[in-house]
Amino acid sequence: MEEMFQHAGTTKRIAGKEGRYFIYKKTVMEEILLIKRYSLTVLFILLLSAVLAACGDGAEDASSETDGEKTISFIHWRGEDTDSFNKIIDKFEEEYPDIKVNMDAFPSNQYESTLQTKLKGGASGDVFAMLPGVQFDTIINAGLAADISDEDFVSRFNSQYTTVGESDGKQYGLPLQLVFNIPVYNKTMFDEYGLEPPSDWEGFLEVNETLAENGVEYPIVFPAADNGPGQFMNPMMMNNEPEEGIWIKVQEGERKVTEDWWVKTLTQIKELNDKGYFGNDALGITQDNSGTIFAQEKAGMLAMGSYMMAQVHNQNPDMEMGLLAPITTSEEDMVWEGIHTTTFMLSVNEESEYKEEAKQFIEFLTRPENASIYANDTGQMLTLEEVNYESEVLKAQEPWTEKNTIFQPRYTITNGQVQDAVLGSIDSVLTGVEPEEAAEQAQQIIDQSL
Repeated sequence: MEEMFQHAGTTKRIAGKEGRYFIYKKTVMEEILLIKRYSLTVLFILLLSAVLAACGDGAEDASSETDGEKTISFIHWRGEDTDSFNKIIDKFEEEYPDIKVNMDAFPSNQYESTLQTKLKGGASGDVFAMLPGVQFDTIINAGLAADISDEDFVSRFNSQYTTVGESDGKQYGLPLQLVFNIPVYNKTMFDEYGLEPPSDWEGFLEVNETLAENGVEYPIVFPAADNGPGQFMNPMMMNNEPEEGIWIKVQEGERKVTEDWWVKTLTQIKELNDKGYFGNDALGITQDNSGTIFAQEKAGMLAMGSYMMAQVHNQNPDMEMGLLAPITTSEEDMVWEGIHTTTFMLSVNEESEYKEEAKQFIEFLTRPENASIYANDTGQMLTLEEVNYESEVLKAQEPWTEKNTIFQPRYTITNGQVQDAVLGSIDSVLTGVEPEEAAEQAQQIIDQSL
């Protein structure tokens, strides 16, 4: 006889002479023993699943104390920076032999969606990095970030860049990185074709057309499969609607994405796509893919930001790079020259048992000599006052510290549903939806979220 049953989404067959048809003939004691046997089996499976789940997340239970030696957990999303952080951690552990640092770097998408869970209970993330905008608001509202306003190391940061980590007059995060969220361009290729960074929309289209005419596969490679829309939307909209608080008004219902400024932004993104300047399939290209494509000189521009320059330089050290922003208006109507973001906000977990040790690590990491190691290793501009920049990648970014840039507009969106609707409208026009229709669909979602 054969029995079928469902367990955990799988189908199994039990064959044998005795099955369900015979169970009812067993004695009461046999039934009890059978139930106990099955209960113990289920309990074992559940315990095994729990152990495997814990093993699958390297940051879980990362904080501990053994024989007077404390281990703190440091979590973030920048896997490409781990070698540099490890250098600094080694130095830290030499100076503080009773404190060990367990570092885990997670894929950015996973980190965004699971950070709150990782921090709860203080088992991991004694020191953690967070993004401005939706993630910052979520963590603050959950009470998971400690107030570090009175710490001496706060004064090492340029005060114009730290407001993004404040809430209700208290400092909960200190943004370490200063990023320019504008396309990177292949200066070597531009020089070859006699191109200069354009100063208006017509000039930007002409640059793309020149690259296409010369056989460049991707005049501007756009990783729309993941992070591209959230990055490229910022320089594309900054002069169509230069008001700094525009997204706050949208998510409060005072302004709408069906207005001319956002429809125009979608129209211009669609124009770039329809003319083939993004290549054949922007929605199939990821951030990692785009960096490789650009490093292989298959693209003239990379629609991401300065944070990609070190990665590209490592793959192609002979390529000279620069930064440019698409100006979507006439030169006369331009207000902003580019976009900046202060991000990778260093924070202390409010639920950590080792807050003092966590603060010691941030103090050590932000010392000028250690911050300079990190900056030059990773090609990241920093928000700290005293950093010695030596790498060619950083020297290419330095002129942008003097330009008139606006803080990344997308990070002023604190409503996750609004953000999803806005980014979804970009995906829509890439699939052929008309800009007016895409904007209307987005506004309907926004209205429902208010």
